[in-house]
Amino acid sequence: MGKRKFSGLEISLMVMFILVGVVAIALIVLLAIGKSDVLKDETFVPECPNIPLAERVDCHPETGASQQRCQTRGCCWSPLDETNVPWCFFSRNHGYSVVSETHLGSTKLQAKLKRLDSPSLFGADIVELSFTAEMQTENRLRFKITDTDTDSDRFEVPHEHVQSLTSSPNGPLNYELELVQNPFGVIVRRASNKKILFDTTMGPLVFDDQYLQLSAKLGSDNIYGLGEHVHQNFRHDINWRTWPLFSRDSFPNGGTHNLYGHYPYFTCLEGESGKSFGVFLMNSNAMDITLQPAPAVTYRTIGGVLDFYIMLGETPESIVQEFTELVGRPTIPPYWALGFQLSRWDYGSLEEVKRTVERNRAIGIPYDTQYTDIDYMEDKKDFTYDMVNFKELPEFADYMHQQGQKYILILDPAIATSKRINGTYESLDRGTQAEAWVTEADGKTPLVGEVWPGETVFPDYTKQSCIDWWVDEIDRFYKEVKHDAIWIDMNEVSSFVQGSNKGCANNKLNYPPYTPQILDNLMYSKTLCMDAKQAWGNHYDVHSLYGYSMVLATDVAVKKVFGNNRSFILTRSSFPGVGKYSGHWLGDNAANWNDIKWAIPGMLEFSLFGVPYIGADICGFFDDSSEELCRRWMQVGAFYPFSRNHNAQYYKAQDPAAYGANSLLVETSKHYLNIRYTLLPYLYTLFYKANVAGETVVRPVMHEFFSDSATWTVDRQFLWGPHLLITPVLDAGVDTVRAYIPDAVWYNYETEERISERKEHMNMYLPADKLGLHIRGGAILPIQRPAVTTTHSRRAPMGLIIALDDNNQASGELFWDDGDSRDTVTSGNYIHYKFSVLYSVLNMQVLHNGYVDPNNLVFENITVLGVSTPPTAVSISDGNVAVAVPESSIQYNAVKKVLYLRDLSLQLGKSYTVKWDSVISEFERFDCYPEDGSNEEKCTARGCIWQSSNLEGVPWCYFPADYGYTADTPQETPSGWSFDIVRNNLYPIPRMASRDIDTLRVEITYLSSHSLRFKIYDPANKRYEVPVPLTLPSTRETDEAKRMYQVRVTEKPFGIQVVRKATETVVWDSSLPGFTFSDMFIQISTRLPSQYIYGFGETEHTSFRHDLNWHTWGMFSKDQPPGYKMNCYGVHPFYMGLETTAHAHGVLLLNSNAMDVTLQPTPALTYRTIGGILDFYMVMGPTPELVVQEYTAMIGRPVLPAYWSLGFQLCRYGYANDQEIEDLYLDMKNASIPYDVQYADIDYMERQLDFTLGEDFQGLPELVDRMRAEGMRFIFILDPAISGNETKPYPAFENGLKEDVFIKWPAELGDGIVWGKVWPDFPNVTVDDSLDWDTQVEIFRSYAAFPDFFRNRTAVWWQKEIFDFYTKELKFDGIWIDMNEPASFVHGTVGGKCLGPDIYENPPYMPPLESKEQGLNHKTLCMNSEQFLPDGTPVKHYDVHNLYGWSHTKPTYDALLNVTGARGIVVTRSTYPTSGQWAGHWLGDNNASWDQLYKSIIGMMEFSLFGISYTGADICGFFNAAEYEMCLRWMQLGAFYPYSRNHNGKGNMRQDPVAWDDAFAVASRDVLNIRYTLLPYLYTLMFEAHTEGSTVIRPVLHEFVNDKMTWDIYKQFLWGPALLITPALDMGVTEVSGYIPNARWYDYHTARAVDVRGQFVNMPTPLNHINLHVRGGYILPWQKPELNTNMSRTNPMGLIAALGDDGTAQGSLFWDDGEGIDTVENGKYLLTSFIMFKNTLTSSVVNKDTAAAERLRLGDVKVWGAGSVPITKVTMQYMDAARVDLTFTHNLLTEELIIESSQETYFVDERFVITWSTGV
Repeated sequence: MGKRKFSGLEISLMVMFILVGVVAIALIVLLAIGKSDVLKDETFVPECPNIPLAERVDCHPETGASQQRCQTRGCCWSPLDETNVPWCFFSRNHGYSVVSETHLGSTKLQAKLKRLDSPSLFGADIVELSFTAEMQTENRLRFKITDTDTDSDRFEVPHEHVQSLTSSPNGPLNYELELVQNPFGVIVRRASNKKILFDTTMGPLVFDDQYLQLSAKLGSDNIYGLGEHVHQNFRHDINWRTWPLFSRDSFPNGGTHNLYGHYPYFTCLEGESGKSFGVFLMNSNAMDITLQPAPAVTYRTIGGVLDFYIMLGETPESIVQEFTELVGRPTIPPYWALGFQLSRWDYGSLEEVKRTVERNRAIGIPYDTQYTDIDYMEDKKDFTYDMVNFKELPEFADYMHQQGQKYILILDPAIATSKRINGTYESLDRGTQAEAWVTEADGKTPLVGEVWPGETVFPDYTKQSCIDWWVDEIDRFYKEVKHDAIWIDMNEVSSFVQGSNKGCANNKLNYPPYTPQILDNLMYSKTLCMDAKQAWGNHYDVHSLYGYSMVLATDVAVKKVFGNNRSFILTRSSFPGVGKYSGHWLGDNAANWNDIKWAIPGMLEFSLFGVPYIGADICGFFDDSSEELCRRWMQVGAFYPFSRNHNAQYYKAQDPAAYGANSLLVETSKHYLNIRYTLLPYLYTLFYKANVAGETVVRPVMHEFFSDSATWTVDRQFLWGPHLLITPVLDAGVDTVRAYIPDAVWYNYETEERISERKEHMNMYLPADKLGLHIRGGAILPIQRPAVTTTHSRRAPMGLIIALDDNNQASGELFWDDGDSRDTVTSGNYIHYKFSVLYSVLNMQVLHNGYVDPNNLVFENITVLGVSTPPTAVSISDGNVAVAVPESSIQYNAVKKVLYLRDLSLQLGKSYTVKWDSVISEFERFDCYPEDGSNEEKCTARGCIWQSSNLEGVPWCYFPADYGYTADTPQETPSGWSFDIVRNNLYPIPRMASRDIDTLRVEITYLSSHSLRFKIYDPANKRYEVPVPLTLPSTRETDEAKRMYQVRVTEKPFGIQVVRKATETVVWDSSLPGFTFSDMFIQISTRLPSQYIYGFGETEHTSFRHDLNWHTWGMFSKDQPPGYKMNCYGVHPFYMGLETTAHAHGVLLLNSNAMDVTLQPTPALTYRTIGGILDFYMVMGPTPELVVQEYTAMIGRPVLPAYWSLGFQLCRYGYANDQEIEDLYLDMKNASIPYDVQYADIDYMERQLDFTLGEDFQGLPELVDRMRAEGMRFIFILDPAISGNETKPYPAFENGLKEDVFIKWPAELGDGIVWGKVWPDFPNVTVDDSLDWDTQVEIFRSYAAFPDFFRNRTAVWWQKEIFDFYTKELKFDGIWIDMNEPASFVHGTVGGKCLGPDIYENPPYMPPLESKEQGLNHKTLCMNSEQFLPDGTPVKHYDVHNLYGWSHTKPTYDALLNVTGARGIVVTRSTYPTSGQWAGHWLGDNNASWDQLYKSIIGMMEFSLFGISYTGADICGFFNAAEYEMCLRWMQLGAFYPYSRNHNGKGNMRQDPVAWDDAFAVASRDVLNIRYTLLPYLYTLMFEAHTEGSTVIRPVLHEFVNDKMTWDIYKQFLWGPALLITPALDMGVTEVSGYIPNARWYDYHTARAVDVRGQFVNMPTPLNHINLHVRGGYILPWQKPELNTNMSRTNPMGLIAALGDDGTAQGSLFWDDGEGIDTVENGKYLLTSFIMFKNTLTSSVVNKDTAAAERLRLGDVKVWGAGSVPITKVTMQYMDAARVDLTFTHNLLTEELIIESSQETYFVDERFVITWSTGV
């Protein structure tokens, strides 16, 4: 047999097969090696960044990445052994660039974007895009990116609520938006600290037709939200986790797959400050969201537009409020919906339903609602019921209602196409007629799928005809089968066939170029075809809105069907905004221990999403539930807002009674449901707060305790609102739970006992029948006696549980309406109570009363937890009559410390005050006789109470409770209050010489959201008011919702209460006895919210925080060296108060008369002033730093000093001649000690006369000229007093006399000059210093006249004298004004005889002032002296004495600027609020003693509060001889005074740095070199103080207010937020105990990180050392120091970047010419910000307008905390130039990286990016 021959065709096929095989093999090889010369675009060269792995942005998110595919996309390929890190990542030259930018006003920005030339990912890139940014509110930014082609018709979500918003900012924005040009990017910063929150420059924008991608670095890795999925933990794992979003009917079994809802929203907690932001992408298309460790987020969505909303808040809770303001506030469910509910799928028959109802009724379990699932229907068809098994269903609702219960049924969207058993399916027919169905791609043919009833069509709820049909069907069915609410399910939308019964077409909608990582990786899996048509668009775009649109349609139906009854909707599928109409359950879970755990993160997330009516199926939906699991689930489920036990077909019953009537499960279920029902008034109030303010109901623990990082991951416990902590058992077989107890007082709800644990984990014993339940101290919870249904419980008496906090305070609210009617909030048909406890007084205040409960409800029982001692009596007042509570109604448990008040019958809707312990505590006494010499007779003569006390400081004479004034029908208006008050004339006039004013006017003005004013004055007679202008808002804040405070007025005794709304803390409460308002004596007292009060001055305090143990401080400006309780140079009636919640507020009394304040341990404060009016201004913070910013916004921002004035300065009183000054200058130069300013004190003058030169100082002008030529500056002193006894021409006096500038007697008293005596000597005398002081004054001092600086003519005269001195005698750069209290060496006037009534020199009440027994005129002018305000109004010196230094300052500042043409500096001794606008201040003539070191820190911190930033003390002391060690330690401390001057007094030995030895000089030089190194940072802080009002010398508590350890720190201080100074302050110490606040800190001297935080540390401090620490997270600019700033300013500008825990840091630099006038106001400056993110330093120029000569080169950059992994490369990108390598050194031991940027010329005023890498 021959061989078979192949045909020609066969041969041809074989050849073709071989060729195909070869090609295939070649392609496989090419793919394997990743090379393709055919497919690769040779014209595009990717710029592959050397970045950390954590910052790679995936360029090939779909599977199958290879080098060839990656490079085809123009991306970077770098494979790793880590598969979760992208191997293919984007290059730098992908994305878009900005081609044009348009600002439409201050709140809108538009830009055009153009795609950079680069390969495409999916081939349909849109080249030109439109970018729009809207600054919608102070806290909300929107930016949208879409196609510029208006005809492209890209889908945008038609959100019902968002579309209705019309908002614009009402104040300064809390964020900053930066648009990066090339490649395009968006950077969002927090305005207050410049922290980057959202930065899209880390990856390119991709905008394909069906693929949109945007990545952003985030400000923190604390990320919460995104859904709907099962997140096993609340805080996200950011280790390359991708979460798909696309609504889907699937099981929540713990995978990463997409579930029912669609929530592209997350919250980010920035850190322990609580500051947070939220990001919402308004996009409903299928998407992926990837979280990566940078931290960063990448969005990949396959349609629509990129429509981002970024919201900022001070707390994570405020972000929820912002988000719900955007998408819609949550609905308030009907009251009964908060009851327990039962359901299951497939009861089988109505009889079985009733058996379930009856057995659960029989066990007496609280139980409000019964459901039926689809088994009630005929063949699972909507709008039908099973005529056989559920034939009595129409009567079932009545059956439930008879026992006060409710009935809910289910509706699915899918409508069967089959007929009913007995005929047509009319619902289908009517829907078809209405064209209600989703159609196929042709837009006509209804799409057919399959769900429970079989073949179905699907309503298109986006179509009006469908909505009408749906409403009609529900209405028809309701008439047939009554029910109380609607449960909607399967609305993802779910279908049991893929797409349709015809399948789906092969097109780009059903099979897009990229499919997100959704379940099954198929777009139409278990749902409809994507090309199906709906009224809103393709199902591709609106699929995830199906449930949302169904909810909107169902809400229309509910309103029609239930009318005025509220009802509710429960939906499975949801989208942001659903919470406005509906609740949600967490879907078809299973009966296992995982699902009980994971329900808590699920609920917490829906709290973030604005859906507070949330819960999981209790005991699990699928599978049989064990008794233990169901028991534990019933316990925790009793605290789900939506509390429903529900299970599935075929599984055993799991309703509580099914486990046995006497089972442990039933008993514990009843127990905790009874607690739930007891607390329903509290829960209902939380829903009200959610509805009106967007607050959460189920609340993450970290929302309340964000400052404690241990709470950030707590997700096995949760809160109800702020006050109830729930700790469930979530594991099998355990009875002990590892629980976290946050930092507060907590009480065990069940035992009522206070627990000892706080801010720690504990092992909580929870046996089989117990759940952990704790009430937070500070809570007032409204309660009601429970019953088996809410119908019955709402008829029962109410009560309160009060849990006292650390300060024995508490607060709470109650919202109450009929529980069922719709829109009660908007109609006003409700009652709203505010409850507060303060000082053993419960105030039950009705804020709104628009509802009368038909059940005549009363508050029956009040339980007070934490009452330390039994009360002696309890009384109740309704505002008219106080009634004693009988002893039978008072019980006290001494072991538990619980007070029980029973059988009270307080009517709901009325206000009450309940007081316990009616005996006045000794700390509650307010002094009725503050003068000396009090006795019982004098006391009772004033109508006051005399009672001795054994406690030191307690007044024995005190006011009775009703002493004061009564308010006459006060009425609130939108902008405040205005009403009269009348004195209680039952009491005699206490001071006959001071007429009491019987009727006063009270005006309360709501200045802004954070400030208010209250003024009390005589409306009948004009009284003196302080003529100091304040800057107040031009319009009043009339929107109550925006105000941080609430004002209440008590009528008798009259008082004002100011309440912080956020915490219910009463920050001011003057409803106290003793208010007095007479002609020359005014007294008012207020309670304080805590013991923490700071401020009041000027006087020496021994601690920063005031001691409240009965201390009184006088205020009256005086030439008085600092001493304990000595009133000194200035007057500042301002204090900052800290509240126990760590919030802060500030209060100014604008009154310039002599006064005092008494602080007592109540805690309380009493003001007493001897004239004027009461004019209070309050700012609400809420942080200490914001208090100062808000206060300085009123009184004026601090002056910006000249740069040179931040240099070191030398002065002494007692230079013999100018040669001595010259020698000093040369010695300082030779010792190379930095030094900028030299002074001359009054000894440079001829006989101490202003504007003269003494004979020994004739060479001073030439010396000053030489020094100034070498970069030095000169400041001279001027006193206000002008000699009037000159025998030779003295222009200063002669011109002053001519211009009538001197203070005189009033015309009726002679109109002559009021002569005093100060430093000027008589001419032609020789002073004998051996004589006593008074004799010297009498025979040697000339008569002196005092200019009246209020007068405009005086300012002109003063400037002319200064000008003449500058031009004719001596050049200078600054002016030092002294003795301006005003000081005089005689009392009142020469001869001591003050003219006029003596009552003004010795008033009826004399504050406790130094030498008060000698009268107010001691060492100053007569009080009857007359001055004239600028408008010509005459005033007594009695009223304006404290303003003399203030009036002296501005004319001096104006003269300095006008005469020198430069900014310079004025330093003044006497100050008053607003002085800081023009001058700095030194702390006066201190003593050379060790105690003055720490007291100087206190003084500077107080002046920081007062708005005066440029402060310091005389280094080494003014009086007495300095000692070596003390002076050296003081030089170290003084090197960090903003005003750093060494100054001493006449007759003492020298104490300048070169007066000691070489070691002293070297130590001084070293520490001053550090100062000069950091002067750019200090100058930037001064700029921030000048523009924002922030502090320079900053108390540690300002930065770490949540750490109460810092509240008492006063021996350490900060420069701004970032430099901590811990000096040695005591003799002989070589070690200092310093507090290291809770942050990362670096030792300035070594650059090493400190390994402790939040504790005191013993710091080695040898004699030549001061402890300095730089805070991680901050960037400080620095320059190499030189001999003076004129030299140092020319050096390159380096940076110290101290990395925080998250590897980030930020800072800024302000720079100008250093002395130009108004450079800030005229924009003539450089302001640049620096951001360090992980390994990249980026500068951003905010303002750039400086002279070329002022351009700064970039110096070396020091990065601290750079890590111990060797850094291999550092690159710089300068402007738009290519990256270049930089030289660097990396110390692996200290982890300091020094980048040598100064080798090349890089200017700081240009943008640059420095990046380093490790090569790992």
